[in-house]
Amino acid sequence: MMRTRYVNLFVVVAVTMSACDSPTAAKRSSGSIEPSTVRIAVHIAGDPSIASGGGKAELPPGFSPLSFSFNAELVAGGVSGQFRQFYESDDGTVDFHGEVTCVSFDPVNNRAWIGGVVTQNESTDPAARTTRHEVGDDVWFRVVDNGEGNAPPDRTTVFGFEPGPGGIITSAEYCARQLWTAGDVNTWVVTSGNIQVNP
Repeated sequence: MMRTRYVNLFVVVAVTMSACDSPTAAKRSSGSIEPSTVRIAVHIAGDPSIASGGGKAELPPGFSPLSFSFNAELVAGGVSGQFRQFYESDDGTVDFHGEVTCVSFDPVNNRAWIGGVVTQNESTDPAARTTRHEVGDDVWFRVVDNGEGNAPPDRTTVFGFEPGPGGIITSAEYCARQLWTAGDVNTWVVTSGNIQVNP
C-alpha cells in the first residue's frame, strides 16, 4: 500500500484580513486571524490529497447565487486541477475559469486554500474586467468541508485577486499563509452541491 507522510507546523498570522474574498471591493470587513495548522505534505507515495466540489453558494443581497466547480490535487509531481466561478451582479456577470498552481490544507478543520491563474475571463461586469483580472493573473479562493448529514453547510469564498489580505500578491503566497478570518467572515454558505477536502 502506498502511503503519505505529513509534517504539521503551527503558524500564527498577525494581520488584519481585508475582504478580498467578498463579491465587491466596496463591501469590506475585518476580523482577527485564527491560528492555522499548516500541513506540508511530503509525498512518499500514495493517494493524492484532493479538494473538490461544485454547486451553488448564497451571496449577499444584490448578487445571484454563486455557481462554482473546482478540483485541486496535491500529488508527488506537484499540483493539478481547474476551477470556475460564475455569478451575476447589477452591473453584469462575473465569470472566471482558472488552472490550479497551488493548494494547501488544514486537516484539523478540513479547510483548503487553492490558488492558480486565470485562463478565461468571460465577465461582463466592468469591475471584473480590470488589469487585475486578465488571463495569466493570479487568482485564489478558500473552502471548508464541514462534513455530511446534520453538519453545518460547507462554505466557499468568491475568487480573490491581488492585493489580497495582508498584502498578498501571488497565489503561492496565499496558499502558504493559509489565512482564515474568525467566524468564517467572507465565506459563503453552500446551498446545493458539496465540497470535499481530503488532505
